[in-house]
Amino acid sequence: ELRRRWETTQTRFVDEPRRSVEEADQLVSEVLRILADTYSSERAALEQEWGSGEEASTEALRLILQRYRAFFNRLLTS
Repeated sequence: ELRRRWETTQTRFVDEPRRSVEEADQLVSEVLRILADTYSSERAALEQEWGSGEEASTEALRLILQRYRAFFNRLLTS
């Protein structure tokens, strides 16, 4: 959906450059908000796993680090 909206915005530039740039700004803001919300949710879930006050095992921490790495890589490819 976001890619489709971006393509529409980009196509519109020829006829309506100002509107196209305004829509691009809105889309980028929306994507940043989505990423921030996703990060907050992911972080809360991860912190719940390792922040329960109990000593986490090395294996549990390894799995959490893998999830952080996966999420980090998703952010970089977004």
